[in-house]
Amino acid sequence: MKLSYERPANAWTEALPLGNSRLGAMFFGGVEQEQLQLNEESLWSGAPRDWHNPQAIQILPEVREQLEAGNYAEADLLARKMMGPYTQSYLPMGHLFLAMEHGSIHRDYNRCLDLQDGVAKVTYRIGKVIYTREMFVSHPDQVIVVRLSASEPGMLNLRASLQSDLRFDTTASESQLVLQGYAPEQVDPSYYETSQPIVYGDPATTKAMRFEVRLAAQQEGGSCKADANGLHIYGATSVTLFVSAATSFNGHDRVPGHDGKDPSVYTKQTLNKALQLSWADLRERHVEDYKSLFDRVSLDLGASLTAESLPSELLSTDQRIVAYGATDVGLVQLLFQYGRYLMITSSRPGSLPANLQGIWNKETRPPWSSNWTLNINAQMNYWPVETCNLAECHEPLLDFIGHLAANGQETARIHYGADGWVAHHNTDIWCQTSPVGDYGHGDPVWAFWPMGGVWLAQHLWEHYAFGGDLAFLRDKAYPTMKGAALFCLDWLIEDEDGKLITSPSTSPEHKYVVDGVTYGVSKASTMDMALMWDLFTNCIEAAALLEDDTDWRDRLVEARSRLLPMQIGQYGQLQEWSQDFEDEDVHHRHVSHLFGVYPGRQITAADEPRFFEAARQSLERRGDGGTGWSLGWKISLWARFGDGNRALGLIANLLTLVDSDKENYHIGGVYANLFDAHPPFQIDGNFAVTAGIAEMLMQSYQGYIQFLPALPDAWGTGSVKGLRARGGFEISLSWKDHRVTDATVLSKLGGLCRVRAGASAHWRVVAGEQGEIPFVLEDGLVQFQTERDGAYRLLLVE
Repeated sequence: MKLSYERPANAWTEALPLGNSRLGAMFFGGVEQEQLQLNEESLWSGAPRDWHNPQAIQILPEVREQLEAGNYAEADLLARKMMGPYTQSYLPMGHLFLAMEHGSIHRDYNRCLDLQDGVAKVTYRIGKVIYTREMFVSHPDQVIVVRLSASEPGMLNLRASLQSDLRFDTTASESQLVLQGYAPEQVDPSYYETSQPIVYGDPATTKAMRFEVRLAAQQEGGSCKADANGLHIYGATSVTLFVSAATSFNGHDRVPGHDGKDPSVYTKQTLNKALQLSWADLRERHVEDYKSLFDRVSLDLGASLTAESLPSELLSTDQRIVAYGATDVGLVQLLFQYGRYLMITSSRPGSLPANLQGIWNKETRPPWSSNWTLNINAQMNYWPVETCNLAECHEPLLDFIGHLAANGQETARIHYGADGWVAHHNTDIWCQTSPVGDYGHGDPVWAFWPMGGVWLAQHLWEHYAFGGDLAFLRDKAYPTMKGAALFCLDWLIEDEDGKLITSPSTSPEHKYVVDGVTYGVSKASTMDMALMWDLFTNCIEAAALLEDDTDWRDRLVEARSRLLPMQIGQYGQLQEWSQDFEDEDVHHRHVSHLFGVYPGRQITAADEPRFFEAARQSLERRGDGGTGWSLGWKISLWARFGDGNRALGLIANLLTLVDSDKENYHIGGVYANLFDAHPPFQIDGNFAVTAGIAEMLMQSYQGYIQFLPALPDAWGTGSVKGLRARGGFEISLSWKDHRVTDATVLSKLGGLCRVRAGASAHWRVVAGEQGEIPFVLEDGLVQFQTERDGAYRLLLVE
């Protein structure tokens, strides 16, 4: 469970990520010059503003008329006039530099990140002196902690300094180094060519964010002096550095950052509290907090298939990727747990949700603004949280959805004259809900997509489905889900056959071809219909559980029955659009029309066998290539199709080393630090592969729990502990020769448990001291009653 390397990082994508969901650090492990690149989750450009386009509601009927007439080019042009501004950008905060006064010639170097305790470490030898650095970002104490030590007394001499790529000043205050800066008022997206992409306001009056980074040191032996150039440490044996940081962001009440909290108050208080604790205490508190989440799930995929002459564990992580890839089951296990590590370190209760890069970003104009992209990427980030036993880490997204819903009511009214709430393709810290595109610069095929809120609402339902918290469903989830459904009911229109369709509509980022010309805007894309089916179904079930809204529930049932049905195209594929258009790119990275297979639940072999096979044909046509996150999505899709070998093939494709200097923007993989390469870096692929591996081992979306639904031939023996299933169950499995031999079901809520375990007639169910209990075998399902917090073992009888 370590990422390990034999040399310092030369590129950012070789550096290793640390975080506590609010603070992030990428550490390079340099010998003479060490760098920790720093982030704080709330440091964004801009301030609250009016992003609406009042023309949109006037243009909407014209777009629909042109689509009805088949004038796709005109519809595309008109849709551009319905957009608002681009979102703002997530920004890097600064850098902690350590200048070591021992030169660069060294021996016995190792740099590693231990996923079992969330601590990074660098060791090397200069002469007879062994130098060690340990570092972590503490969630309990909200500081970055770096411990430097030498094996011989008095051998540490260094300067620690702070810098930023934004506008800043540094001062020394009470033996501490303080960096204060402010953010730009505008940062244009990286793909938007303009002469002045970064615009600062007047430092005295700007409404943009203020931020502060504060650095202190405690040393054993020697001396420490602070000035504007840094902390100067001479003749020490060990030194502990403490970094606290904050911005003036004061929440989502649309008050500009300049009028918000004073970051100095927070950084002083946090740093002074941490300074009262010893290194050992800080480390213990961090490890205990981190392991309380990380240790919930373990995975063992059996013996490695790597060459016996050189065990893979002796190689550095990047060497393992090149030499073995997915045939090294230890590397697959590492990749699975790495996704869980990244979630713990980028999304904890009370924080913002993980963005396109989690919390780690080095660019002042990051790829795609490092914002939240709502047509797949933000949702994909959170696919593993429920199944992989990190439900608390879901809370930042669930809270964020509530803020979007509040803003989205105004957008629904102004843009479309609709009830409920809407969100589009992109959003930022200010919760922008209008379509982006700078009032016509963006292409509607990605910029115009009013389904963001509909998809996000699925996460509210899933959180309830796994945890069973009726108060959460009643007070938080259902009202927001209902608001998204209200928008859908107003957005839908009747076609000539009386079916309900969306118009205009896009299948995110993929165009169709008519007479040799490509277009983005059409009517009733399959994804639109699948998302609405999913939302309506979840609202119907929620209302029934809450015994509320009977008339409303009936209205949704009727609307769902009239949604334009799925269709099968000329190649036997599930159609992506309401007409059987040709694809612009048959291998396109998006597989939006397969939402009903995963992460939805509309298309199953049992309920929709024809469309299930058509969806499979669509995935075959897409192929096994693609960008990093696209490969991640396909893993779970093949898991739902029950093809573990195909899913493992996608994992193998993802475990392809990408050189940041030789990126191909159409072929994904992983960087040396196991970050997902879209490329460039996007964190969604990391989360998707973790979710996909869990989906290969256990599924629960059809009303029962299925063990090993997509186990590859290469994983014939193994075990997994701590996965969660819908209905409030926690599952642990052991298997041999591809058959489950022992399973434990922890029932958090009580009630009926239904399991498709394989070899069903040969199972015994044992409930602790009660001993063996009866079960019913029906339709291939083992069914038995459980008590709240009860533990049950399913044992295979040979």
